Amino acid sequence: MADSVRLGCWAAFWGDTSTAVDQILDGSEVDYLISDYLSEITMALLARARAKDPDAGFVPDAIRVIAARLQDIHERGIKVVTNAGALNPAACAQAFRDAAEAAGVPLKVAAVLGDDLTPQADAILGSDPKDMFTGEPLPARPMTMNAYLGARPIAAALAAGADIVVTGRAVDSAVALGPLLHEFGWSDTDYDLLSAGTLAGHVVECGPQCTGGNFTDWDIVPGWDNMGFPIAECFPDGTAIISKPDNTGGLVSPATVSEQILYEIGDPGAYVMPDVLCDWRNIKLESVGENRVRVSGARGSQPPTTYKVTATHANGYRCMTTAAFGGLDAGAKARRAGQALVSRAERLIAKAGFEPLTESSVEVVGAGDTFGPEHRNDAATEAVVKIGVRHPERAALEHFASEFAPMALVAQGMTGYFAGRPRVAPAIAVYHLLIEKASLDVRVLLGDETIPVDIAPGKPGPAAGTPELPDAPSGGVSPISGGFTVPLRRLAYARSGDKGNNANIGVIARRPEFAAVIEEQLTTDRVQAFFQQYLTGGVKRWSLPGLSAVNFILEGALGGRGGTSTLRYDPQGKSFGAMLLQVPIAVPAEWDANGLLTRDAAPAREQSVA
Repeated sequence: MADSVRLGCWAAFWGDTSTAVDQILDGSEVDYLISDYLSEITMALLARARAKDPDAGFVPDAIRVIAARLQDIHERGIKVVTNAGALNPAACAQAFRDAAEAAGVPLKVAAVLGDDLTPQADAILGSDPKDMFTGEPLPARPMTMNAYLGARPIAAALAAGADIVVTGRAVDSAVALGPLLHEFGWSDTDYDLLSAGTLAGHVVECGPQCTGGNFTDWDIVPGWDNMGFPIAECFPDGTAIISKPDNTGGLVSPATVSEQILYEIGDPGAYVMPDVLCDWRNIKLESVGENRVRVSGARGSQPPTTYKVTATHANGYRCMTTAAFGGLDAGAKARRAGQALVSRAERLIAKAGFEPLTESSVEVVGAGDTFGPEHRNDAATEAVVKIGVRHPERAALEHFASEFAPMALVAQGMTGYFAGRPRVAPAIAVYHLLIEKASLDVRVLLGDETIPVDIAPGKPGPAAGTPELPDAPSGGVSPISGGFTVPLRRLAYARSGDKGNNANIGVIARRPEFAAVIEEQLTTDRVQAFFQQYLTGGVKRWSLPGLSAVNFILEGALGGRGGTSTLRYDPQGKSFGAMLLQVPIAVPAEWDANGLLTRDAAPAREQSVA
């Protein structure tokens, strides 16, 4: 068994920087290079690519950025694990083989197969499946249908001798957990260890988002032009140390890591993964040196017998565009221009014999629209209008696209277009369902050999959730004698993201003693009122005592079925955390007198324990 395994994440999404591989290889020692290229949006976009070309459907960037360093990777004995295979892992694996042959290095490349459920689509649809979040029936002809596989197939590929492992749709953290299963010999019932390995993967899967990227205190993070990509040094006991390569920008601290831990999760005590049901409520973070943070305390239990499945469906078309306005009353002019363009398009569409628009959206960024109608500032002197429309037929939206440019002759102060004439594109909706693990044929393709993979069956029945954090009896409005109010940012960090059509916001107290005040005052009712302009459902929250944190889920907050269907300017809720940090919180006067509210008053849990 290895004493430790060092994993370096070189990519966090399709389109990520091509510099990270060099950064990691030249600035650190690693055993594995891992990457997570897939999101629901990426899968939807690749579905469009595969519809045009059956040999497409994978992420070519992965091969391009790795190819130049394959000689070095081979000489140093580094292995590569990536989910860049997406909808076509076999073709992606072949592209890696071709690159290795061109580089003159004898690397064995494996593809993990079995996540593609389109061959079973008729049988699955015949059982009348419902979306697991909304209860809606699935469409009759989905473009794609893929299960989120776990880490065991990756471990099996490595055990078979693979130097490069390519998966299709797998949970993001599996690219990290798979190598740990292989190197440490963890079993399918070592649930605490599986949860710990999943946590390490979750921290690094989004690249520099854990090394200072997207951080609340963005102004103290150095070197944005060369942000360090993360290294996770993992140990057999499940602990991990998060760091970054030498001579890179960024910041690794308990605060930056804790923000990433809360990114895009739901119930922190029952985070369902294919390998394990994770409980991260009592995680512990310790600074153990400059830009080095130890992560521990994850717990786990038996996962369910099902895989989560995403299905994509072409649901008509959408067209979106933006234009900038400047000068007096720019906000009002931008809004009127957007509304006028929609009205003009509706008139021309009707005249041409089409049905009305399915949906339209006008948002004026810079004029307060993101905070709701009561916060609009039509007098803003700089604004950008975003206009989006949807319709079942492409030809109808071409009328909208062709009328965008002429609006510049009508609207004073319209300074330019960011992308020229808008393009009509398919609106791809994403659905979610559950399917029994036993119904999948998961296997590894290594050369001419096909290796079946035994998947642990899991526990029958749905996974139980953990108790939500109740609102305080006072409703969060009880006054504090002698106190005053401060923006939530003075007390907390925040990070937000998307979960289907829901958004999550993780709020982490800067000091443990702030947690009770935040929990009392930042209630579900208050968060719901703050985001009422977006929400179609309720708000839930859970406590993470180990991080002095609260996680919120905002149901129906993103206006569609994934980022390729919504018309919102922020389709993934990325700005929600920063918005919530403006909420006023009442605090005792002595906190200010004692210096606790100054940002450089480091809490005890952030002191070095090296």
